[in-house]
Amino acid sequence: MSDTLATDVSLCERATERLCERTSERLASADDAFEAARDVVEKLGAHWQGEHAEFGFWTPELVDRSVPEEDVFVELITPTEPVDLTADETTVPVRRERVPTRRAGEYTWAAIDGVRPGTRDRLGTLYRLTYRTDDGWETIHDPLAYSLPFGAYAPAELYDVDRLDAERPDREYYEALGTEDEPVATEEDGGLPRIEPATNLLELHPGTASEAGSLAGVARRYEEIARKRREGEELTPMERNFAGYDGVQVMPIAPITEGEYHSDHFAIDDPAPNQRSVDAEATLRRPRMVNWGYDIVVSGFSAVNPAVLETGRPDELVDFIATLHDQPEPMRVVFDIALGHADDGALGLLNDEFFEGPGMYGRELDYTQPTVRAILLELQRRKMDWGADGIRVDGAQDFTNWDPETEEEYHDDEFLAEMDAVTQTVAGREYRPWMIFEDGRPWPDEDWELASSYRELIEQHPHSFQWGPVTFAHNTPAILTFWATKWWRVREVAEMGSQWISGVANHDTMRRGAQVEVGESWDATQENPYLADSLPGTIERAYDNPASNALFYCFLPGVPMDFTHANARAPWYFVRDTDPDWNVKVVGESAYFVDWRVSAERYDDLDQFTRLKELGFDDREQLREFGHALASVGEATDYDRDLMATMLGAMDWPLGDDVDAAALETFALAWMRDVADFCNLAHYEDEQDPDRTAFDLDVREFRHDRPWLRRDLRADDEFSYAHPTDQTVLYYGQRSDPGGAEQLLFVANMEGRPATVVPADLADVARGGWELVVATPGCEDAVAAEPVTLTDSDVVVFSRGGR
Repeated sequence: MSDTLATDVSLCERATERLCERTSERLASADDAFEAARDVVEKLGAHWQGEHAEFGFWTPELVDRSVPEEDVFVELITPTEPVDLTADETTVPVRRERVPTRRAGEYTWAAIDGVRPGTRDRLGTLYRLTYRTDDGWETIHDPLAYSLPFGAYAPAELYDVDRLDAERPDREYYEALGTEDEPVATEEDGGLPRIEPATNLLELHPGTASEAGSLAGVARRYEEIARKRREGEELTPMERNFAGYDGVQVMPIAPITEGEYHSDHFAIDDPAPNQRSVDAEATLRRPRMVNWGYDIVVSGFSAVNPAVLETGRPDELVDFIATLHDQPEPMRVVFDIALGHADDGALGLLNDEFFEGPGMYGRELDYTQPTVRAILLELQRRKMDWGADGIRVDGAQDFTNWDPETEEEYHDDEFLAEMDAVTQTVAGREYRPWMIFEDGRPWPDEDWELASSYRELIEQHPHSFQWGPVTFAHNTPAILTFWATKWWRVREVAEMGSQWISGVANHDTMRRGAQVEVGESWDATQENPYLADSLPGTIERAYDNPASNALFYCFLPGVPMDFTHANARAPWYFVRDTDPDWNVKVVGESAYFVDWRVSAERYDDLDQFTRLKELGFDDREQLREFGHALASVGEATDYDRDLMATMLGAMDWPLGDDVDAAALETFALAWMRDVADFCNLAHYEDEQDPDRTAFDLDVREFRHDRPWLRRDLRADDEFSYAHPTDQTVLYYGQRSDPGGAEQLLFVANMEGRPATVVPADLADVARGGWELVVATPGCEDAVAAEPVTLTDSDVVVFSRGGR
């Protein structure tokens, strides 16, 4: 397709007038402001109409400032030569033009001829709203953009999303929704099909799940797995870590905040800034920000974080989803939706109406503002319309509003209900996604761990799921007595966990595990000494543990979820290089990451921790001691960087004698980028144990073969632990297929010293007829009616009457 402009750029007067008339009619006829806004915001953003484009912005700030309509323009920047979006930096000639707009109430509209939509192979026209002031030109970004190839702070791209949807390779997958083999319509969902839950989930972080650090990198992994499965080839140990799932939960892929130290990803050299139309040059830089995904700016949430797109094209997300749908057994894709807060970096991107005030994670959003409320739901719809099967609502307990009468925060469950009711349309098919809420209310109250039921939203929305109590961030299975002290919560999973996401390994629990304070020597700490003889070995085995894996996959109800890094026994942490104010604090809270995750051998690897070594941290012990000191002075000063620098400057550290706040920020930035590199799974490809990864895959397939296991235990099932513990936490139980076809017997040493038991006697079941179906190495000859010695993390599962 040509990169030259087909026609002169101009305002389509009649089409623009229709947009304004429609807006005025909706605002006048709706019963309330929220319903009016929901109708209007569907048209906001940039939409290619085949012959022209329509642009819409919510602009209350222009009304508040009495900016005349004639001073407001859509600024269009169109490259006049092909652009390589994979290049780190390129300078290209562009045509910069400003087109007049029209206003209806608080909304600004323009239908424009002569613009170019983006496609898989071509960068489209970039756009933003701009207006004249006494001090020059100000800009307004599009918070509902479909494509942000240069990040949230650069102009958005006009993108032909209808073409992308029409050409997606997995259209047949959506066309089958609602048929006899797929989810059926329900009265609760207005006759629309609701996606059924997956059997199990794999959580992944696109930035570290492949060497490329991209969605395309993960897609290539799954393409190879699918090829081998179809051709009957054996998977490699690392490939097994990605297999055996029918669902993938992708950590947030929305555009994220950026630090001032990041180069501008878009800069235009405009020779005549006051002219309506001019030839200019633009410097374009590929975004390389590192982030775990939760530091979002809300603006552009409907687009994809360009840092995880190696092609720079939204098509990469659709291709990723299609690859998973095209597996021999199709896999659902769950998006992680983080709209419960905004990073402080959102302040320069959104108008003041969006914010209620400062909060724990940056800025609290104002869900009571009707248009904000409508825009957030529209952002969710557009994001999910890339083709997701499910939605995980991050921090649902954070969707709160302030009640001035009671002077208390209240949970906005009505808004969560609106999120649940959002309808998606993909490949012409309407449906509603599988809903998963992370909700730990009354968190952050001091008693939240005791008080939270993890069921509030399941009770309100019976089809929905929640993250269960053993899945929440505070769980630390590397700590001795975890499985004893958490018994009451594990028992809850057995009794009521059919709609809980279960398992101990996810991005939050693994982060929390590496924050646990340790002593100066390994044997002085509270870690489980039976797991391994080193801290790294202990935490690796804790989050990829054969006993707990078998517990959640072979016995307990719910939907088990694993994390790629746990499966690979690779390090993981809170990675972000996007905010100096928070980076230093996060690093301080990471003080024990080195103890838990970084061996001297790992640190000495010439390819690892290169930035920190350049700062003078030549060996692991220097880094470990400095990290502990940073944490101590941070806690003492409430992370006042100037005070911290003064205190740390009195010590002999590699940073030198002139330690100041800037030096701490430099250290934190180097730490974040080195840790992100350290966590990339590509480094651990050759370290995977074939027997261990085969066992893990076996228990996942065991679950798929027995869908009845997702149901809660029945009255005639049993689940308990051996009393007294006698230095060993032995979980055991038996449960039966409701159809009467199979009975299972489960026994596991969850932690502690070796114990010898007779499995059938422990569970008080008949001794005969049992077949061993799952066993850890060393227990392969176990017999249900005979003594078997189980060491820490050993497990045996027997079947009677089954396949």
